[in-house]
Amino acid sequence: MKVNLICHTPNPERTVAMAAKLCYSAIGAEQLQENMTEEQVSSLVQKIVDLGHFSTLEHVSFTFAVEGVSRVLTHQLVRHRLASYSQQSQRYVAEHDFEYIVPPSIKGNKQAEAIFEKLMTDIREAYDNLTALGVHREDARYVLANATETKIVITMNARELLHFFRLRCCTRAQWEIRKLAETMLESARQVAPLLFAKAGPSCVTEGICSEGAMTCGRLERILAARNQ
Repeated sequence: MKVNLICHTPNPERTVAMAAKLCYSAIGAEQLQENMTEEQVSSLVQKIVDLGHFSTLEHVSFTFAVEGVSRVLTHQLVRHRLASYSQQSQRYVAEHDFEYIVPPSIKGNKQAEAIFEKLMTDIREAYDNLTALGVHREDARYVLANATETKIVITMNARELLHFFRLRCCTRAQWEIRKLAETMLESARQVAPLLFAKAGPSCVTEGICSEGAMTCGRLERILAARNQ
């Protein structure tokens, strides 16, 4: 998996602080951008995050370029609707020698690996044979596996990223999208450490778990450690 934060709103934390300050200021946004000190920006952003007043976070966005992920992952990813996506098309891009993602539970299990790799080989052959018979790529792609490697560009505002990290950094999240979320969070924190200081699964950031009987037990371990 390759994840790059390719662009973001310049000075994201200053932009968030400016937007919040504007609501209670007689001067305009441009003046606020110029006049606010770093101390004022830091203090206001921390207050916003602590209080959960996230509407001003919608003014800043982050764009990630992602490669080496499966269609399994992207089918989950696009459920996050407050985002923009541009994905490599299987209609226009030939998949004759497609790469594929192997789950950790299969890697290292020789019998499972053999079954998995044989199927990928058979799918490649079927795809090649169909296109050789004149079947259009948009129809030949119907035989491709969910494991097929894909590339996607993702843009989310900071508020949606917090929601995404809350759900997908959870240990109950599927392993591949959890890895994506954790990598995206690491990159986002490098450019906006205050905005994402408390980002992550709800058990860590809020002291609650919404998984009910499906909980992994992490919250209980966190609370037990705090009470020692």
